[in-house]
Amino acid sequence: QVKVVESGGGSVQAGGSLRLSCTQSGFATRTQSWAWFRQPSGKEREGVATLVHNSKDTQTTYADSVKGRFTISKDNDKNTVYLEMTDLQPDDTAMYLCGWRNGWLTVAASLEAKRYNYWGEGTQVTVSS
Repeated sequence: QVKVVESGGGSVQAGGSLRLSCTQSGFATRTQSWAWFRQPSGKEREGVATLVHNSKDTQTTYADSVKGRFTISKDNDKNTVYLEMTDLQPDDTAMYLCGWRNGWLTVAASLEAKRYNYWGEGTQVTVSS
């Protein structure tokens, strides 16, 4: 049974930083697609950052709104993806959700929520001004 679990959310002031973690278990595969999405209250889910890899290559993608501030990375030993978020702003306030699927997604496809088979329950990030 595949399980995806996020952690690391919290409340910070504008300009602060947080690191989110997403761990997948239950399905071992060399080619994986991971994504962080966020969903502000009452709004649609938005792709934030994705990481797609196989045994040789890694592809990362960022939404324009977070480029230069957020970094996605992976610890293969822990099968965990991280989202390092810096210079957080009130507009970053949202529930952050991690999506996962087996296989390679293109840059464009990786930012589509419908492409992911498994999701965590999410972790709340709140940024105050």
